[in-house]
Amino acid sequence: MNAVVRSEPAATARRDADRLVRQHAVLVKRIAYHLCARLPTSVDVDDLIQAGMLGLLEASTHYAEGKGASFETFAGIRIRGAMIDALRKLDWAPRSVHRRSREVAQAIRDIERDTGAEARAGDIAARLGIDLDEYHRIVQDSVACQLASLEDLGTVDPSDESPDPFREVADLGFRAALVQAIANLPERERLLMALYYQEEMNLKEIGLVMGVTESRVSQLHGQAVTRLKARLADWRDATVGPRRA
Repeated sequence: MNAVVRSEPAATARRDADRLVRQHAVLVKRIAYHLCARLPTSVDVDDLIQAGMLGLLEASTHYAEGKGASFETFAGIRIRGAMIDALRKLDWAPRSVHRRSREVAQAIRDIERDTGAEARAGDIAARLGIDLDEYHRIVQDSVACQLASLEDLGTVDPSDESPDPFREVADLGFRAALVQAIANLPERERLLMALYYQEEMNLKEIGLVMGVTESRVSQLHGQAVTRLKARLADWRDATVGPRRA
């Protein structure tokens, strides 16, 4: 009898977890397709969904009500984190993409420091000694490399009962720096980022709003993300020191 009584809470918890998974499976697909829309075609959305389902399962067994976060918010963090971890393990981006992305970001920093004005695509391409078509290819490829830094932002997990105080300060500092960097983007890039990340519109929808082609939206998005990377590098250097080469 005691064994049966002791097993009832565990069985109830399992049923609750199963219910949460069934109810929020659509959340996994929504996040997967949203991420996949900004990744190279070589990334399979089914791989993201599989990773996201594992994140949802983990969330369903660790969620505790009354800690300030709804299950959908809590699960969304775990799902997105699981997908990003899977992308990192795939390591689909060749080293040349990372290297060229760093070169573009550095060129933007140098131009804006030298001129005190926003670095334009033509100026950046000229600084790198490449044509505009190659420049746009580089920034579009680099967007996916920078996905993790913009998506999970070093977010503190709401389930963590004893977070590292320094981590919280760094997280808040980065968020503040990111908000400021976005606010200081050129007007078109700022609008694009708001439509893409806040309104969750796709590139085609943004193109209709902005009156440009989907291809041009993709170029502007890549440039905006790379510009943010360049400007946030100054915050990183001031906070944790410059990275060693």
